[in-house]
Amino acid sequence: MIEGTFEYRLRGRAPVILKAGESLYIPAGTPHIATNIGEGKASELATYIVRKGKPLLVLEP
Repeated sequence: MIEGTFEYRLRGRAPVILKAGESLYIPAGTPHIATNIGEGKASELATYIVRKGKPLLVLEP
């Protein structure tokens, strides 16, 4: 997290709240969603490792 506060929900795990300076590893293929739960702006820096020819994002209903 660069600034603000996000709540991350990863399938099969309890919600995780991250604040500026904290980090979270999300295993490949784990469905997840992040929500800004702070009162102001929030931003993150994410690094993705993606196999060539595979989609970066797969949306689930």
